Amino acid sequence: MSTLSSISNAANLELRPVAGSIGAQVDGIRLSSDLPSEQVAAVRRALCHYKVLFFREQGHLDDQEHEAFAKLFGEILNHPTVPVAPGTRHITELDSRRNERANFWHTDITYTDTPALASFLRAVIVPEFGGDTVWANCVTAYERLPADLKEFADKKRVVHGNVREDVDYLTEARSMMNSFTSIIYEAEHPLVRVHPETGERAILLGNYGHKFIGHSGLESQSLFRIFQDAVTQPENTVRWRWRSGDMAIWDNRSTQHYAIADYGDETRVMRRVTLVGDVPVGVDGQRSRLLTKRPNPAQLQAA
Repeated sequence: MSTLSSISNAANLELRPVAGSIGAQVDGIRLSSDLPSEQVAAVRRALCHYKVLFFREQGHLDDQEHEAFAKLFGEILNHPTVPVAPGTRHITELDSRRNERANFWHTDITYTDTPALASFLRAVIVPEFGGDTVWANCVTAYERLPADLKEFADKKRVVHGNVREDVDYLTEARSMMNSFTSIIYEAEHPLVRVHPETGERAILLGNYGHKFIGHSGLESQSLFRIFQDAVTQPENTVRWRWRSGDMAIWDNRSTQHYAIADYGDETRVMRRVTLVGDVPVGVDGQRSRLLTKRPNPAQLQAA
C-alpha cells in the first residue's frame, strides 16, 4: 500500500481521481476548523499528490469557518490589491453580478515574488449551467516536454506583471480592475520552479508572465505560447462542475486555473481564501525576486 493510501485510510478519507493527470474528489470528510490533525495531514498529502481536491456538500461552511478551516494549512494571505469581502477578514469574492470573472489561465499572484501557496474556493451561488473551473497540472506539463526543451526551460527566467498593455484582465469588471491594478507589481521567476515539498519540477507561467529574460518581445511571445500550450493541453487538465456548497483546494505551486465564463446572465458567486506562499526556487537554485512595487500613476492622475 502506498504512503498516500495508508494515510488516507487511517484518516477515513476516500480519494477518487477525477481525471487522469490531476484532481481527486475527497469523500468521508466534513470540513471544519476543528478537523482532526490526522485528516489535516491526509488532505495536505493528497493535495501535493493530486494538485487539486474537490469536496462536495460542504454547505455548512460560512465565511468565518471557511477562514478558520484554511488557517489549519498555513498563514492566510490577503490579496495585495483587491479588498476583502465586507464583513470578512480574509475572503476575496468573485461575483458575476459585478462582472467579476477570472476567465484566463493563471497561477495566483505570480506578479509578486511570493505567489500564493494554495487557495480554498467555495461555491456560494452557481449558475444552472456553465461556470465550470478548469485546472492544469504544471508538473506533468514539464515532465512531458522533450529532453532538449526541458534543458532549455530549466535555464529561463520570466517577468510576471499585473499591469500589461496587451492584456486587459477582468475586462468588464472595471471597479475590480481599478483596485487590481492600483499598485503595479512585477516579479522575475524561474520558468521552472522546484516544488518545496515534493521536489517536483513545475512550469511557472500563466497569463501574468510576459517577458522572457534575454529575449525580444516577439521571441517572448513565441516562447510563451510553446510552454503555455504545454500546460493547457486537455490531457493535462481537470474540469469541475460546481454545485452550491462545493469546496475546491488547489496547490498554487504546481497548477494553473481558468474560470469559464459561459453562463451568460446567470449568477455565479465564489468566495476564496488564499495562503501565503514561499519564494520560488529554480532548478539552478536561483530564487525569484521582486522587480517593481509602486502606485499606478494612471490611477493617481485619474483620482
